Amino acid sequence: MIAIDHHPHRLELAKSMGAEIINYHDVKVREALAEMTGGIGPDACIDAVGMESHGFSIDNIVDAVKTTTKLGTDRTHVLREVLMACRKGGRVSIPGVYGGMADKLPIGALMQKGLTIKTGQTHVQKYLRPLLEMIGEGKIDTTFLISHRLPLESAPEGYKMFKEQQNEVTKVVLKPEWQKEAA
Repeated sequence: MIAIDHHPHRLELAKSMGAEIINYHDVKVREALAEMTGGIGPDACIDAVGMESHGFSIDNIVDAVKTTTKLGTDRTHVLREVLMACRKGGRVSIPGVYGGMADKLPIGALMQKGLTIKTGQTHVQKYLRPLLEMIGEGKIDTTFLISHRLPLESAPEGYKMFKEQQNEVTKVVLKPEWQKEAA
């Protein structure tokens, strides 16, 4: 598994879980992926970023201008990179949320490589109950992801922290006051 980010804390968290890591500020991602995979590219790629892709590449700057001027809605730099990096016959999963129109996708690479694409937001209603049961039974421990615990009333502060302090904040758990009293 290879994890790509630029926040040191998140990269270290991925590394501690066994992933090889790439800091996209330090290297050209597609070149690094090609080197790490013997020149063929990853078997499967995930775009977990979606329309909020950031960065200073030319395509992303153009996307930012388009979204600011309402000529486009999505910033698809990461999706473009995923389609270009994935090996021939590979799989691409896109749980990152896109909301509207995008252009400049390398549709030729997608077709020529014969990529399999799966998209869609996480099926929370389908998986939440079984996931919570596995956590309750101790089969899965997700506490290492939690960086902050706040009362429900502090939700706006938690969202602001998550947005503005992405290196320090991985997951904020909100609890209503009545849960504190019961615990």
